[in-house]
Amino acid sequence: MHLKKYIGDRAFYKMALTVALPIMLQNFITNLVSMLDNLMVGAVGTEQMSGVSIVNQLVFVFNLAVFGAMGGIGIFTAQFFGRRDHDGVRYTLRCKLCASLLIFAAATVILLVWQEPLISLFLHDAENVGSVELTMGYAKEYLAVILLGLAPFAFSQAFASSLRETGDTFTPMLTGIVAVAVNCVFNWLLIFGHWGFPQMGVRGAAAATVLSRYVEFAVITVYAFAKRQRFPYMKGLFRGFSVPRGVLASIIKKGLPLLFNEIFWSAGMSTLGVAYSLHGLSVVAGHSISSTVTNLFYIAFLSLGVSIGIISGNLLGAGKHEEAVDAVRKMIAFSLFASVVMGVILFAFGGEIPKLYKTSEESKELAAYFIRVCACISPFVAFSNAGYFTLRSGGKTLITSLFDSGTLWALYVPVAFGLYYLFHLPIRAVFPLVQCVECIKAVVAYVLVKKKVWVRTII
Repeated sequence: MHLKKYIGDRAFYKMALTVALPIMLQNFITNLVSMLDNLMVGAVGTEQMSGVSIVNQLVFVFNLAVFGAMGGIGIFTAQFFGRRDHDGVRYTLRCKLCASLLIFAAATVILLVWQEPLISLFLHDAENVGSVELTMGYAKEYLAVILLGLAPFAFSQAFASSLRETGDTFTPMLTGIVAVAVNCVFNWLLIFGHWGFPQMGVRGAAAATVLSRYVEFAVITVYAFAKRQRFPYMKGLFRGFSVPRGVLASIIKKGLPLLFNEIFWSAGMSTLGVAYSLHGLSVVAGHSISSTVTNLFYIAFLSLGVSIGIISGNLLGAGKHEEAVDAVRKMIAFSLFASVVMGVILFAFGGEIPKLYKTSEESKELAAYFIRVCACISPFVAFSNAGYFTLRSGGKTLITSLFDSGTLWALYVPVAFGLYYLFHLPIRAVFPLVQCVECIKAVVAYVLVKKKVWVRTII
């Protein structure tokens, strides 16, 4: 009888999967192509793959800043839509576009002015695997091109996130599929120079990514404006760009903590990458491979976490608090079940994927080891992720920030550096000990969700 609280009926899972499956499919294809990208760049050489991996960690901070801004404002989008307030949704989309412009401008200046010092953070002569100078050159080469794709990425996320929060998860999935298909095809053409295209190496990988960003932006914006009857908030979007002062103040108050959280979290993850890079370039390559493979298997429960935020936000916006609590409880249980299944598969088969890469044997062995560690910790990651989106759906962005980026900087980063500098432990000991910190984060998530601090309507 007690277990029934955590298990939904057929209608519940149909509703949940209607939201979650398009997100899962989009993320699956995106991560699969990311893995293929790594394979193709890795076929060129270890220094090339390490250089691209380093730049991607820097761009990751930009991506997460965009997601943070869209997520913070999206709390209001979901709740306005739950109340069928299309004017409110329109105001939030305007705020998203302005935030995208500001983040793009700031990131471009930072990456142009401080590119060499930032890249140097990840380069250490800890071993005789790969050349630091060559890696720096390839990283700068890749970054020079990838900067051209920051703007279309930011603006496409503004439209895509609004479509998801207003019930259309299919269109962002479809545009994402088109984008990754373009990326994959042109990676093959431009990295290796097939079918008469120039052989551009890492610059080809960057050019393919930039092209895919522009295609994604063009497709999703054209669709959103063409379907204005279906999305009433698109009507008059650029007819004036004003936002009521009260709405803007609430968005800033609730959204800024989440924006800063994503910036600090992504910066923390990059700093964690710096800590791992102290062990050598083979670790940089191995960690890049393992992250790509692990993300591919984590998609099921991470996408369910995003769905929790959307479903809970819509219910809270409609004032259906008890329904929101029930939905979250069942969705978290579903997410945990998915994490156990995917964790077992990842542990059993994930370690074989690094063998496909044309990089050093040490990097392959480390990647396989990292993957198995991540497989064991996946249920804790699932619960933390579900807790994050649950708290966010009720506007508890400050608590969310402390829970998310706060634990990263207070626990993960000091542990990673401390184990290296103070105890001189090898990476095979450092990595699992750092990952075990996720258990503490999961306990905190459980306490906060159970206390129902997130159950509130904020519009």
